[in-house]
Amino acid sequence: MTPRNNETLRLNAFLMATGHHVAGWRHPDAQADGGLNIDHYRQLAQTAERGCFDAVFLSDTLAMLPGDPGALSRMARTEHFEPLTLLAALAATTRHIGLIATVTTSYNDVANVAGSFTALQRISGGRCGWNLVTSSNAREAHNFGREQHFAHGDRYRLAEQFLAQVQGRWAEQGSRPVQVLAGDSEAGRDFAARHAEVLFTAQPTLEGARAFYRDVKARMAQHGRSAQQLKIMPGILPIIGRTAAEAKERHERLQALIEPEVGLSLLSDVAGGVDLSRYPLDGPLPDLPVTESGRSRQHLLVEMARAENLSIRQLYLRIARARGHLAVVGTATDVAAQMEHWFRQYGADGFNVMPAWLPGGLDDFVTQVIPELQRRGLFRTQYTGQSLRDHLGLAVSPNPKELVNG
Repeated sequence: MTPRNNETLRLNAFLMATGHHVAGWRHPDAQADGGLNIDHYRQLAQTAERGCFDAVFLSDTLAMLPGDPGALSRMARTEHFEPLTLLAALAATTRHIGLIATVTTSYNDVANVAGSFTALQRISGGRCGWNLVTSSNAREAHNFGREQHFAHGDRYRLAEQFLAQVQGRWAEQGSRPVQVLAGDSEAGRDFAARHAEVLFTAQPTLEGARAFYRDVKARMAQHGRSAQQLKIMPGILPIIGRTAAEAKERHERLQALIEPEVGLSLLSDVAGGVDLSRYPLDGPLPDLPVTESGRSRQHLLVEMARAENLSIRQLYLRIARARGHLAVVGTATDVAAQMEHWFRQYGADGFNVMPAWLPGGLDDFVTQVIPELQRRGLFRTQYTGQSLRDHLGLAVSPNPKELVNG
């Protein structure tokens, strides 16, 4: 691949209520009630906009998270706003930043999804994106009258039909939000190669990220698409200090706040809903049955455990901070250097930044890392367009009718 001489990074701020570290809500400076605090989200969106982020990114689930209720009550993640409603409110208090909402195709109505995103696109002045997911949380099935969750392959077949119908309605309405997807499985990669304009992925190593990047971009050519039509953006969780020692101390302080029951519950969820409480914490991860939930994330987890010979305890301590995404502990220079290296080596077109705790983790990134990225010529110093497509370098929007007919 040719050098990225004139290219710059894409950055989304992935906002998760109190932060992405499972114990982030226990940080003394965290907003512990962040999930249902509109002022908190308004401040975060404005901070991200001050840093010239491309977009804020919100996840969602239509059921309680898997896991033990006692552990879930100590994660500060069970109560949060519905993303489209929240982003409509944030559109009124921001001017430039993109607004990306997660909505599943497994348990939703085509007309409602198409209409809701068309409305948000108009309210925001062309700043919205749809993160299409196929529901990794099997508990959602019971909330919609199903005895069992859809099988993994069936979810993607349904998603193809759902997306085509949504795009058909958008063609009629003259609307087209940016299409975001998330997933690393074989079915997810092929789906992304056909449809994604932004792809969110979990890649803890550069070697794996480069292989994933090459694979998905190569698949695009088979579907008549150029590599420039898709921005691949792995997650990154930065813990930043003025010195390396301070960053390490901040990381260790967060790790010490993890309650074993909570860490184990999170691990069981990422492992595909397998109950790991009956296994010794200091023993190896057992063989796991193939899940119909987050299959790619389960695979990543198993590979990590086997490659590094991690015990169950060591594994939950590892994933408690970023759930299998890249975590960087260091100074702003260290974080920026790591991001630049991944970018230059074609492991990423940009990143979904996942603050460990909020609001402090995002504040640190905007005040310390963004200036360092700008100094390196890797990130904008001001917005030069109005729409999310402008920010992402996807300014020429394909005709929705061609997408449906193509």
